[in-house]
Amino acid sequence: MFKRLALLIAVIAGLASPISVAYAQGSLSDTFSGEELLNDGKQFFGSTSQGLASLVERAVSQFGLPNGYILGEDAGGALFAGARYGEGILHTRNAGEYNVYWQGPSIGFDVGGDGSKVMMLVYNLNQIQDVLGRFPGVDGSAYVLGGFGMTVIQRASVVIVPIRSGVGARLGVNVGYLKFTSEPTWNPF
Repeated sequence: MFKRLALLIAVIAGLASPISVAYAQGSLSDTFSGEELLNDGKQFFGSTSQGLASLVERAVSQFGLPNGYILGEDAGGALFAGARYGEGILHTRNAGEYNVYWQGPSIGFDVGGDGSKVMMLVYNLNQIQDVLGRFPGVDGSAYVLGGFGMTVIQRASVVIVPIRSGVGARLGVNVGYLKFTSEPTWNPF
């Protein structure tokens, strides 16, 4: 009698488990269309949206449609070693909006400073906590007044594509990481 009851409970738990897992993952699996990204980006970036359209198009053609995006601002500077700090709002289709902060060190042949508005396309986000942590990458900049730029950073299966429209003077290539947190901090490490 107890064996049959235990077997029945195990079967019911086995059937319910995939449903709850699928529902939990489904809350962040809905993607944003390229048109939605461009409309939100145009509102956020303003008149500089021509460069945004081509970079969003390139990211979508390479990685597909994101299931989250961050709109925010950041600033960075370097004299061979540097740091970047930023903050923004992570937008998801079904799980809402969340404040995120990022900071990170860099090292390389990099000199200058910049301030930017940033749209970060987020791919393969299963839960909000997946975006928190360190994402290593390589960044290159070459501008005197400003412009658009795109990089790709990745940790495990989560890919983040920061698209920046900034002003400043920066020249060089660096290696570093961005650490995403739920609270602001001045420690770039």
